Amino acid sequence: MASVNKRSIMTLFSGASCPYSHRVRFVLAEKGIQAEIHNVDADAVPEDLMELNPYGGVPTLVDRDLCLYEPKIIVEYLDERFPHPPMMPVDPVSRAKARLAQYRIERDWYGLLEDLEHGDKAARERAARALREELIAADELFAQEEWFLSEERTVMDLALAPLLWRLARYGADPGDDAPALRAYRERLFGLDVFQASLTDVERTMRG
Repeated sequence: MASVNKRSIMTLFSGASCPYSHRVRFVLAEKGIQAEIHNVDADAVPEDLMELNPYGGVPTLVDRDLCLYEPKIIVEYLDERFPHPPMMPVDPVSRAKARLAQYRIERDWYGLLEDLEHGDKAARERAARALREELIAADELFAQEEWFLSEERTVMDLALAPLLWRLARYGADPGDDAPALRAYRERLFGLDVFQASLTDVERTMRG
């Protein structure tokens, strides 16, 4: 593993349209963390990023002599490093449930991203239909609390927000077929911290 060049300020290598980078930008905004954000062109990965991250991908976070490059690990690190407001529940049972919910969000919904982003037309349409149907089936979950399965915003909201923001782009928006989800999205997207997490490219994704 390449050594990490110590930087005087926290640095995030981010993709302007990358949902995984968006998750990290959201937690930075939620916690008011000051960081330099470097937008990376996937077709022109800078040499210093290749030295920091053996996979050359985003998001990659550098905090002095520490380098992290998996979104869940980055988010949990930031939550522990800057504990207010907390994004993980305090008690072990609730933390385990939040981690399990994140796992299902990533496996069932983020698992469709490869086809949604890079598949041919038929693959994109199949994935969009599957995501739309799964969100409709899960609508009642969004009605249980103000935030996703919680009275307070948590890592589950951080995981959901970038995906939900892109539904129109993917052709997967369930619209009136998921009224609780629609209300949840409006609460989430109306947050100043969420708006602060968006890049100019992401602002064009939702009509």
